[in-house]
Amino acid sequence: MATPSAPEKSVSPIVVAGQLTLRTIRGRNGPFTVGRLATHLGVFEVKDPELEQYPEGKYDGQFIIRYIFPRSYPVGGGMRFEIRASLDGMTLEGIDKLSRDEARSFATQDVDPLDEELGAQPAAMPAKPAKASRPAKPAPVQASADPLVDTTPFGVDAPTPASAAASGSAEDGDAALFGLLWPLRESVRLDSTIDRRTFRAQIARLGELGYTLDYKTQEWSRQAELQPA
Repeated sequence: MATPSAPEKSVSPIVVAGQLTLRTIRGRNGPFTVGRLATHLGVFEVKDPELEQYPEGKYDGQFIIRYIFPRSYPVGGGMRFEIRASLDGMTLEGIDKLSRDEARSFATQDVDPLDEELGAQPAAMPAKPAKASRPAKPAPVQASADPLVDTTPFGVDAPTPASAAASGSAEDGDAALFGLLWPLRESVRLDSTIDRRTFRAQIARLGELGYTLDYKTQEWSRQAELQPA
């Protein structure tokens, strides 16, 4: 588990020009996004939920830094230490692709921010059973009535929007997933302050519904369907 460290908040956020490099890494929960912000103040790791919706690449722009704090967590057989920046907003101006060296500069063993938020521990080696016994029948998992409350037990993959809607209509599943954003309009701005698992599910579902992200406006827009000739 990462060593807790309370961030030191400044009196007011700092606005700086810089370049945000985003890297998509595949973990046990699926793909997740980590960032690195280079500014005249220094280079900081960024793992804000909002980054989950942006494709991999290098983004130039203006960034509002809310606070900067140290963080450490176990990786492999040791510990990793980093200085993180928490963002209060950003205005992105352009995007470039990552070079191979830039992609490799990110640790592929990086901890998924979702696991970090849940306080996930590395899996322990199972103890040798003394005697075989009849397994107890697992208790059914009760679903939360609130779609923004994550009740998925640790170690169990969250249901995809498609499977979540299997017991009812797809519209019912989407209504539960998007909450106050439903019904979706032609342009949608997601709320990154909800729990990260739900936020990822919303991003995946918007892609399935034909929405794409405009990183400059930070809104998802439905693509016009091609008309038959």
